[in-house]
Parts: sequence; C-alpha cells; structure tokens
Amino acid sequence: MVVITELSPSSYDVFLSFRGVDTRLSFVDHLHHALMDANLRTFLDDDEIETGDDLRPELKRAIRGSRASVIVLSTNYASSTWCLDELVLILEQRLTSGQLVIPIFYHVEPTHVRKQESSFGVAMTEHKRRLFEAETNTEKRSQVAEKINRWSKALTEVAQLKGKDAKGRKETELIVEIVTNIHRRLGGHDLHGTLPLLFGMEDSIKFITSWLKDGSSHNADILTIFGMGGIGKTSLARHVHGLQCHLFHKSSFVEGVGEKCATQVNGLLDLQKQLLGDISKTSQIHAHHTLAYKSMIENGLNRKKVFIVLDNIDSVDQLHALLGKEGFYPGSKIIITTKDASLIERYAPINPKVKPKHTKLLLKGLNIEASLQLLSHHAFLSHRPEEGYEEVAKQVMAYCEGHPLALKVLAESLYNKTVAEWEDCLTGLKEEHDSRILKALQMSFDSMQSINDKELFKHIACFFVQKDRVFAETVLNSCGIRTKGIRNLIDRCLLTIGPDNILMMHQLIQEMGRDVVRQESRDKPEERSRLWCHEESFNVLEDNKGTRYIKGLVLDMRMVEIDMFCGPVQLDTSTLSKMHNLILLHLNFVQLNGSYKNFPKKLRWLCMHGFPLKSIPLDLPMENLVALDLSYSNIESFDMSFSNPQPPAKRQKVIGLCSKNKRLLGSLKFLTLSFSEQLSRIGGFSELPALQSLIVINCIGLIDICESIDQSAELVYIDLSYCKKLERVPKTIGRLKKVKTLLLDGCDLAALPIKKRNMDSLQLLESRFFCTNSRAIMGAIANDMKFFVISLPISLVRLSLTNNNMSTESFPMDFSCLSMLTDLCLDGNPIVSLPNCVRTLPRIETLGMSNCLKLMSVEHPPHTLRRLNLYNNCWKPDHKNLLRKISFVPEMAALELIADRNLLAPSSFEIEGMIKIQPLAGVEKKVLRNLGWRWLKFYELRCMVTNSNYGGPQESQIQMYYEFGIFSTIYTLRMWIDIMRIWDIFSKKPSMSFTIPSGPIKVRGLNLLYAVRGSSFELPMIKISNLTKDLTWIYKHCIESFSKRGDMYLYFLSHWMFGMNEMEVGDKITIKLEKCRKDLIRKFQMSFVYDDGRVDVGNEITSTKEKVEKEDPLGYYKSWNHIIGGDLSAFQLTSGEYFLNSVDFLRSLCSNAHYKERSVSFNAFSPAKKSDKLGHAQELEDIAERLPPGSYDFKA
Repeated sequence: MVVITELSPSSYDVFLSFRGVDTRLSFVDHLHHALMDANLRTFLDDDEIETGDDLRPELKRAIRGSRASVIVLSTNYASSTWCLDELVLILEQRLTSGQLVIPIFYHVEPTHVRKQESSFGVAMTEHKRRLFEAETNTEKRSQVAEKINRWSKALTEVAQLKGKDAKGRKETELIVEIVTNIHRRLGGHDLHGTLPLLFGMEDSIKFITSWLKDGSSHNADILTIFGMGGIGKTSLARHVHGLQCHLFHKSSFVEGVGEKCATQVNGLLDLQKQLLGDISKTSQIHAHHTLAYKSMIENGLNRKKVFIVLDNIDSVDQLHALLGKEGFYPGSKIIITTKDASLIERYAPINPKVKPKHTKLLLKGLNIEASLQLLSHHAFLSHRPEEGYEEVAKQVMAYCEGHPLALKVLAESLYNKTVAEWEDCLTGLKEEHDSRILKALQMSFDSMQSINDKELFKHIACFFVQKDRVFAETVLNSCGIRTKGIRNLIDRCLLTIGPDNILMMHQLIQEMGRDVVRQESRDKPEERSRLWCHEESFNVLEDNKGTRYIKGLVLDMRMVEIDMFCGPVQLDTSTLSKMHNLILLHLNFVQLNGSYKNFPKKLRWLCMHGFPLKSIPLDLPMENLVALDLSYSNIESFDMSFSNPQPPAKRQKVIGLCSKNKRLLGSLKFLTLSFSEQLSRIGGFSELPALQSLIVINCIGLIDICESIDQSAELVYIDLSYCKKLERVPKTIGRLKKVKTLLLDGCDLAALPIKKRNMDSLQLLESRFFCTNSRAIMGAIANDMKFFVISLPISLVRLSLTNNNMSTESFPMDFSCLSMLTDLCLDGNPIVSLPNCVRTLPRIETLGMSNCLKLMSVEHPPHTLRRLNLYNNCWKPDHKNLLRKISFVPEMAALELIADRNLLAPSSFEIEGMIKIQPLAGVEKKVLRNLGWRWLKFYELRCMVTNSNYGGPQESQIQMYYEFGIFSTIYTLRMWIDIMRIWDIFSKKPSMSFTIPSGPIKVRGLNLLYAVRGSSFELPMIKISNLTKDLTWIYKHCIESFSKRGDMYLYFLSHWMFGMNEMEVGDKITIKLEKCRKDLIRKFQMSFVYDDGRVDVGNEITSTKEKVEKEDPLGYYKSWNHIIGGDLSAFQLTSGEYFLNSVDFLRSLCSNAHYKERSVSFNAFSPAKKSDKLGHAQELEDIAERLPPGSYDFKA
C-alpha cells in the first residue's frame, strides 16, 4: 500500500501562516530570514491577496508538503478567511501525517484565541454576519455554517497546543528559540533527506502516528511492519521516521539490515556502529566484535527514550545483535520491517525492566485508485493516464495486482512509449517476467533456511494455488512434504489463506516461485522438478523426454495450440515410465496410447479430466493414490468391489488386487467424478476405507449410490449437487460419524419417486415426523409413506438443500439432533416462512434463504444466528415483492443481515429493530395518543403515491413509518387543518431555533409538521441539533419522494422519541429541513411531548407505578437498539453527529458489513430488553429433548 518515489523539489521544512497586515514587515520577515539562514526551507506567501472562497492550490500543496508549520496568531489573524482555512488544513496535517505545529501568540492572549474573545470574537461574529446571515440559499447556508464551525474548533485546538508567547520578550531571542526548537525537532542532522511520497497509505500513516503518540510512558512498544517484498515497508518506515523522530531524545534509522549482513563482510558490525552512534554519540569508541557493541547498545537503550527503525530484518540473531536482550527505557518505540511476521515472536528480552508491547501491521497491495496514481506518476508524470492509454494502463495494473515496486518499475520503463510499445511489453511479460521485480521478491525465498519449506513453496506455486488448504496439505503430506511449513510461508507473506480456506498467492509471488524452478534448467524443461506450462509439458511427452527429475506435470490439451497438428493428437504412456519420481500428474483431455501400467507407482494426485474410457483400467497403479479426479469423463460406473461387472478373468484379477491388506484404492482420500454425464452408479465403498471427500457434482445420469457408503467411515465432505436423476440418498449416510459437510443442491428432493403399500404401524402413519436409527423403520418409511426420508449424520456442521423445490411444509418439525450444525442453506426453495426445524438448531450461525421468491416472513430465527442471507438476484419481470416481516428473539446477538431492499413489500413490512411500515389505520389508537397524535380522523380516506428507497413507486393507504425512534406519516388534505391544536414553535422558513423551556415535566419527544403545496415533492432531510450538548441527528427518510393528485396540501408529520438526556431544560435546539425548495414550504411547526408520568393504554390513563400491570404502548418501539438514545455508533459521522438512513445501512450490511468506513453488525434489540416468556424456539428445544437422534422425514 505504498509507492516508492520522492517528494517534489517544492516541498518545505516550514510553512509560515500569518496575517500580513500585522507581521509581514516585522516579526515574520525576521523569522523567515532566520529560518532560511538555518538551512530550513521555508514557504512564505509573497502574494497574500485573497481571491475567491478557497485557498489557492499552491498554498494547499505547500502546507501538505511541509514538515512543520509556524502559526503567528496576531490581532487580525482571524479576520482573514484564508488564514482560517490554512489553520484548518495545518491541523489536519498534524493529525494525518504528524506535521509539527508551533503556534506563536503574537501579542494576543491564548484564552482569547481559545474562547474566540476580543478581536477573535469580533472576527468570528463578522464572518457569521457576512457569510451566513447574508446567504439565502439553504444548502449554501448549511455549508457556510459548517465551515465557520470548523474555524471555531481549529482556533480552540491551536490555542491548546504548546506554543510560544511573544508578550514581554525580545523578538530576537524568541526567534532564536523558535528556530533552534524546529531544527532540533525536525532532526537537524538529516533535515533535507528526501522523504518518500506515499500513495494509498493514509490509513497506515495514521495508525503508526497514533501508535507513536498513544503509548504509555511506563512501557516500551515494538511495531512490526511486515509484507511481501517490494510492498513499501521501508518507504513507509522512512516516511514516518522522518516526520516523527523529533518527538524522541535520540533516534536512528538502520536500513537494509538483512541485505548488508548477507553481502558485506562486516555488515552487522557496521550497522551496530551506526546505531550506537545515533543513540549515544560515542563516535570515539571502537570495538572489533559484535558482542562488545551489543553490550554498549544495551546500555544505551536502557538509559534513553529512543525511536529506532530496523529495516529489513530477516533473522532473530540480527534483532539480538541490534537490540540486545536487556530491554528498553520506558516510552521507547521500536519499528521493525520484515518479510517474516514471526520474527518478533521469537525475540524475547531477558528480564527487561519494561516488558515491551508488540503490535503488527500488515502492508497489502495498493487499491485500484492508488495503483493508477502511481502508474500515472511515473509513466505520464500526471495523476491520470494520457488519452488512448487507459486500456493498456488497466492491463499493467492487472498484471501488478497493486504491487508498488512492480508498478514503479514497469511505469518507468514505459515512460514516453507508444501504446503499441506498451502492448508489446505486456505480451513479453507473459513469456518472461521482469528480473528486477522477481529479484526483489526472491529475497524472501532465499532467506528461508528450511529445505522442506522451499520445496513446499515451489509445490504450491506450481500446482496448489486456489486449492483447498486441507486438500493441499493431505496430498503434500503423502508426498513426504511437512506442511507445517505453510505457517512459515504465511508469516513471510509468500502465501495467504483466502475465503473458504483456499490457498492464495500474489501473481508476482507465484511467478517468482515458478522462476526459481526454471532456474533448475533454463533450456531443458525435462530436467526441471516441475512442469506447469502446457506447451512444455506437451513437448516433453511428445518427444518421449520424461526423466527422473520431474515430480509434477500439468498438461491440458485445450491450452495447447493444435493448429499445427493434423488430426487427433495422441500421446504414448511409455514416456511416463521414465518419470520414476512423478507424484503429481494432470492429463486433462489427453488421448493416450499404450498400457496404463506405465503410469508411475509413486503417484499421489492423478487428475484426468475428460477421461475417455468407460471404466477404470485395472492395470493402472493406484495403490498410493491420495486424490483422483475424473471429472468430465466418459466413465459409466465407479465400483471397485468384487461385484464390479467384469469378464471372469479380469474379475479374478480384481479380487487378487483387492485383498483385505492391499486394496486397489486403499489410500484414496479425495474422489471427484463431477460432470460425468454417463456415470449411473457409484459403489464399492468397502474398497475406499480412507476416503474423506466425495464430490459428484452435476452427474445428470447418476441414479444410484450404493448403501455401502457407510464403509467409508472417514468421509468428511459429500457433495451430490445437481444429480437430478438420483433416485434416493443412501440411508446409511446417517451412520457416518465424521461427515461435516453434506451438499444436496439441485437434487430435486421434493420429486423423489414415492411408493406406497400397507403398513403395520398405525402409530408411525399418524406421526408427522420422527427421529430414529432403526434400520427396519427406515426401510419401511421410504416405501410406505408419502414423504421421503433422508438420514442425516449428527456430526454435520454444514448442510445445503438449495434449489430442491421444497416448500415450508416439506421440512420436518425438528432438527435438534443436528447439534453440531452451524451452516444451513435453503436458497432457491419456494419457502413461505422460516421452517420450524430451523428454530430447533442449537448452534446455527449462518442461514441462507436467498432467492426464495415466495418468502413472506422470517420470524424468530435462533438467537445463535450470526449471519442471515435473504438476498435475491434472480428477479422475474412479473415478480411481486412478498416479504413483509423479519423479526428476532430478544436474545438475538449482533447479526450480519443480508436482505435485498427490493425483496421487501413496499406498502407494509418490518425489519424488526431497523424499520417498520404499516397502514396508519392499523396502528393502535393508544399508540397514536401516546405520540400526541389525537386528532387524526382522516387517515382511512386517502391514498398516496410514494417512491420508496426500498421498493420503488407504490400507491397505498396512508402509512405509519418507524425507524431510529422516529415515527412519521405522510398525508394530503384539500385545506390547512391544524391537527395538533397546540403548537409551541412556528416558522415560515424551513428552519427554527429555540431553547427548551423550564417546567415541572420532562420533555420526552418532539412532534414536527411541515406542509407543502405542489403536485410532487422530494422529501428533505431533517436535521436536529442540540447545540448545548453538541449532538446532531440528520434523518433521511426511507421515502424518497411522493406525488398527489389535484391542488392539495401535502403534510409530513413526525414524532421524535428521545431517550433520557438528549433534550433537557435550557438546551439550545435548531431544526432544519435540508435540501428542500423553500418556496414550496407552507408551514413548519413543532410541539413538545412531555413525560408526565402517565401512559395512555386505551380506555384509561395509568400512572408510572401501574406500568407493571399495564404495558407501555411504546415499549416495543423503545426496545429497539438502533434508535436515538440507543446504539447509533454505526451511523456516526463525527463526534456527536449521526446520519440516520436505514436504506444505506441495509445496503452496507449486504456488502460485507461496512458502513461509513467501519465494520458494523445489526442488533435488533437493546441489551436491556429481556424476554418475559419462553419463546417458540425454546418450546421446540424442549420437545426435541424427548426425541431420539437419527433420520428426518421431508414431506413431498
């Protein structure tokens, strides 16, 4: 996430911010000359003419490019809007990049600056009058108000910084003091060492700056910055060190430790000398052994607060030599950059005075925007590609995958080149990669000491990228490779683990690994250990050049250009007989001649997609096979048992091979037969005792899977998806004790053939569901009742029944015996509501019900649920939204909710805890009365056309909307009717201000009403600010706009329900309608709703004491979590400011749960809400406790 380049020559050491009329010809002029004399490059604005509303671009660049800013706060400083804008930007730089800021109080009082009094108060008042009050446009007024607020906060902040007071002092002495201070704090010995310019690194800089400043003065901290080679660790560390070293007594940047130790005779000794000189200035001391310097370094680190960066460390011995083992002085900070994240874990000081705290920061590749900026910076000297280069630039970015060094190297080589030359370069990269890039990346590989880990890395780079980790580990372990080394590869950033436990590797890292293999023999592929290039593999096989060197070979004939061949290409198996050490072989869509006995006997993984034979040849050596993949094959039956239909002579051969102690496939753990259309039967599981994974996807001719499947007792993963002709799922699956995953997607389970005959057990006939392990009953049920039985292993963790045409009634009542199940997928089924069996799952965490187009409600899923997926991506033109309710039990924990807003019925629906929409006529009268809405007599008569952000245009009855603790409704009338009778505040403008009056009764809410005259109207946002408490709520309604017929008034009425302390006596409140047409607003008024200790529960008014017996009509709404007075952290913009928009929040939950740049989760109810009665799920759990484990019946 960093680029490696240098700051432009226009960068500065110091930026001077001042008011020219006060100090330009006196104090500032003298200070500027003193700074320049001290060799501090200083920016002084020679043309202080304010033109326009914003700062000139060169001023912004100068501020951002300076290491320090001196702010001369004089009498008229605040009268200049440019000075105030400079101040805001300077303080932002202080926060984001650690810029040194020194305020000079030039004959002004710091308290006057902080509180905006005296001349500063006068200036701010004038800005408000001139800029704010004179502005008539509402949107611009809001922007001006925000700007003035930023100025005010900046003045307060700068006044609190440690600065210099000019009052009562000689200016010459003050200037010397300022210059000396800046020189020392910027690190005078290396002031003009150019700092790397970083792209896409704002978050990392912020993180490290915060880490440097937040540490305890009683502890020492160590930060490890790790990432793959060339990712920018050194540049980031150098940048931060250059900006922050002034905060410490002593600092040192020790660069290239690993490389210097490896290439220089006295490399480590020289590095120790440099570090000791930086932290102690003992240049007169000379030693000739690293142990002597180590002792002196330990002594220095124990006595001083230091900031040290050790760059490119690749061994623990280097840490011990440069940091010692005695610990550090309190408050010290150590940054280590490395490609091996585990190094710091192995470094442990012995009995340190202060135990260091370890933190890690992983640097990843640049995002698309930063990649484009870096590429453009070096290739075009601009921020964007030149016209005509956009497409080739995208291709270069795709090749580099955000790797900064690769982007920089390629961009520099393509500078001033034509588009055709760019295209030639990209073509060449497919054949031969840039050696400069690979060399930088290979340093991580070369530094590994373990031969096993190097072999492991090469195997993965050549054959196992994008493969399942468990699969890869199992195959490689069988090859004699110790896969515990995967942890080392991850620590060295050579490998990552992706979603679903997939092995992932950056494209350039993978190419580096393959280049290491190429180096074994550049010109003779047959003498390399691994062949992954299809053309090279084909040439080796065609020319019969197989050798003992080859351990793995991949050939897919679809990837070989066969235009040069006449007719079908066939290869002979004899060349394989020479590859005695071949353990991994992929021959996809290859036609072979010769005997299969020529296949190497050491094979562990055999993949032959498009296998042409109808059965497995019996002379194929398979006793050592761990993984066999015959996808897309012509095989008709897979059965290695004695009953395999073969001629007598061959059958006897099978019996001989399949003895009890030496089965033909006795070592096989992974079997894949997917997309084999001719396959009709799978059997002989007794000959597969080690089988762990069976994948048979989309075998459209598969009819039968043998009941002997329970003989493969090690099975963990079974995938039978889209085998639509499958007549039955083996009942013996339920006896397997280790199966974790069972996928039955698209098997059309609801249409399985059903037979019927008389049964002796009347009790069984009357039973709606059952759980049993009885073989007799299981056998009877499948043939005698109009439902089908699937025996589910109680060990299941994941079960998928996607696209099986199963209705809600198809499911059994109880799944409680699946006590280990955490992931259930019911996608694509015609489910109307949540099946009851789901509520009986005691550990369910993930539930999928996406693309269930008939779904109307999801009510009270288990409280253990953490992820609920209701997304719909298969819309039909005539589809109507049906989903009306999503509700939760009070005990429900934080949830990742994925619900497509277009799935919701727009006229009436509820996502409990987020939003509720219902016809106003259906709302209980006592609820309306408690809102203070006592005179709504017209709501049953009108219909409105609203354009909802949830479901588009919709004509419906007048609705009640509830979200964030805010009730609202929209209606129309032909004339103005004062529905509230009593209003406290009126305004003819779309804004109002007031102070909450004193009184004996507490305010618990506000009613707002505005009226609009017009045929259509876009709903404005409502912004309520409590200026006293510095709280602001900006509410964007779920309805985007509305329209009406005829010349009528359109009313928007809302009730804001506040918590305990948001609105109190004496608080100053402002309310604004944001982004609305002022000319359309006819009325805008507000009334208080008081908490008088009484609750309207219907026909009577009860006191607070009687609430125990009478439920609060608003109690349910108050129990929601994401409301005003509750948890609004996910909606926070800045401190005390919240943007309330349920549509954006729901959308964020659908996109990896990020909202407003922070991870969020949905929690329907506040922690305080407790359930008063036993929920339905608990009732089902009680029933389940009385049932034995075993099979489950699904109604057809």
